[in-house]
Amino acid sequence: MSADEAVSRLESGMTVGIGGWGSRRKPMALVRALLRSPVTDLTVVSYGGPDVGMLAAAGRIRRLVAAFATLDSIPLEPHYRAARERGAFELTEVDEAMFMWGLRAAAHRLPFLPVRAGLGSDVMRVNPGLRTVTSPYEDAETFVAMPALRLDAALVHVNRADRRGNGQYLGPDPYFDDLFCEAADAAYVSCERIVDTAELTKEAAPQSLLIRRHSVTGVVEAPHGAHFTSCAPDYGRDEAFQRRYATTPWPEFSARFLAGDEQAYRAAAGEAT
Repeated sequence: MSADEAVSRLESGMTVGIGGWGSRRKPMALVRALLRSPVTDLTVVSYGGPDVGMLAAAGRIRRLVAAFATLDSIPLEPHYRAARERGAFELTEVDEAMFMWGLRAAAHRLPFLPVRAGLGSDVMRVNPGLRTVTSPYEDAETFVAMPALRLDAALVHVNRADRRGNGQYLGPDPYFDDLFCEAADAAYVSCERIVDTAELTKEAAPQSLLIRRHSVTGVVEAPHGAHFTSCAPDYGRDEAFQRRYATTPWPEFSARFLAGDEQAYRAAAGEAT
């Protein structure tokens, strides 16, 4: 399906997980399609990058669940920061490992999973709804009971996929995209290129087959679909364009780069760099 077709399945008020990590392999073509849609009032679950920054700046987020929001080479996502400082959305900030175990609990359809991360930190103070659980065994150790991060939908981007929904990453890190898909009721995977199933094992080892078709609802072929974030080894982060994004007021950036379709975005981004 197309990015717009995938996003047409989403509804206002949903909980949407967005894969990738910071400014790395984010499903930006799907995020741009989401920004073109009327969908709003979202709970967004993300290891945050420009996906969070753009959706926050556009006023689409009601609640954000995140461990951070960064552009990597720019430590704090500036549009996220501006939206947070003006109180534009509710924030649930947890430790990176807690976030991962929340996804894993959802993937296994468990209400929570015990985790040591967060104990002795302000995570428990700023999230008074979190609870602890005591091991029923001899050690009687206390853990944080990290609640499942159940998703109505997940959006992720990988290097290659087949039409059945099997997805492959070729870079250095899976970024938990498989957990996002498995934690969701529906998952939409964009990719640099759709290939025949047999080709998925030609470029890399079988363990690079990160996403299985049973957890995927739709596949979108989106060349350069992670731009301006990185999608190694296909391309690196577009640092020049990222700096432009970070330093341009949101109304100006949105009007110039997000007013049209994906083809218009590519043309405008190419002219800018």
